[in-house]
Amino acid sequence: MSNAAYRFATVSGQNFHWFLKRNCSVTPAQLGWMYASLCTVSLGIGALFWWQGAKMVMPFAWLELLAVGAAFLAYARHATDGERIVLQGTSLVVERETAGRLERTEFRREWVRVEPKVGDRSLIELSAQGRSMEVGRFVRPELRPALASEIRMALRAT
Repeated sequence: MSNAAYRFATVSGQNFHWFLKRNCSVTPAQLGWMYASLCTVSLGIGALFWWQGAKMVMPFAWLELLAVGAAFLAYARHATDGERIVLQGTSLVVERETAGRLERTEFRREWVRVEPKVGDRSLIELSAQGRSMEVGRFVRPELRPALASEIRMALRAT
C-alpha cells in the first residue's frame, strides 16, 4: 500500500498508525515557567506598592494569580489530549486520552464499521460487536470525512 495514499496515517508494512493530537502552542512545562515569571513580576510590583502604603494591592495580586493559575491548570490538563488508532494484523486498537485519563477499545478488523456519528461534519464512530468509540476530535470538521475514508481504506487493505 502506498504511503502517499494516506494523509493522516503513518504506514509501516501492513501496520497503520493514526496519532491525532491537540494543537498546543505551549507545553505544560513552558506554561509552568511562564506562570512562575508572571508570579514574580506581579508580586514584585504588588510588594512595591504595598511598601508605598497601598495595602490592598497584595490581596488583589494574589487573587489574580490564583485565577490565572486555575486557568493555566485547566489548559495544562488538556494539553496532551489525543487519540491513537493502530491497525495491526487482525485488530484495530483505539486509545483516547482526555485530561490524563486513558480509554482503550480493541476491535476485530473484519467487524469494524466506520461512520459519522450524526452528519458529515460530526465525529467518526468506530463500532463493532456492541462497542463503539468516537474519534476525530482533533481533526478539523471538514477533514473528518477524509479521515473516515482513510480508516475504511486501511481496514479493507490486506
